[in-house]
Amino acid sequence: MSTEVKPTRSELIALKRRIKLSEMGHRLLKMKRDGLILEFFAVLNKAKDVRSKIVADYLRAEQKRALAEAVDGAMAIQSAAYALRELPSLELGSKNVMGVLVPRIEARVARKRLLERGYGVIGTTDRIDGVAEGYEALLEDILYAAEVETTLRKLLDEIESTKRRVNALEFRIIPRLKAQAAFITLRLEEMERENIFRLKRIKAKGEAEAAAAAA
Repeated sequence: MSTEVKPTRSELIALKRRIKLSEMGHRLLKMKRDGLILEFFAVLNKAKDVRSKIVADYLRAEQKRALAEAVDGAMAIQSAAYALRELPSLELGSKNVMGVLVPRIEARVARKRLLERGYGVIGTTDRIDGVAEGYEALLEDILYAAEVETTLRKLLDEIESTKRRVNALEFRIIPRLKAQAAFITLRLEEMERENIFRLKRIKAKGEAEAAAAAA
């Protein structure tokens, strides 16, 4: 410890300032960590909901497809699928959640109106329309799930990073700074006592010499 810090008052003042800043940073990081954890669980609930919705919409879409295939035939479904004019496209962006940039995914032309699907209205049935609607809804679910689950991973990474910083401050940096400050305080007190003792000896010696001279 004695080789790490200089036992001076200016060093002690600087250390106390660093301790105060470190403790303030520790409090802010703990608040951020707690806020991130709350946000993580909120997004986790969304992830659970969207997964359940994906399963339900997939089963519903498959039921519609099976019915249309049984009544209208597989060729009619394939023909309607090949008639698609415009493939769905994605618009990727980002948004800020508790200081963390997370993805924002928006699908364009994922869910279409009847006349936008490309196939002839007269040559198809409402069962094929139902298949198209079912898989369009499923596609939207999958894109939303991708956004939510990527957000979960990014929040979890930020939580882990923030926890490491909180622990580093709490268990390593702040205790070390306080130990250094305590060492300097103790050393300054020792130096003060040594100075007082030296001054007393000088005073006593001077009084003795004065008494001897007077005799």
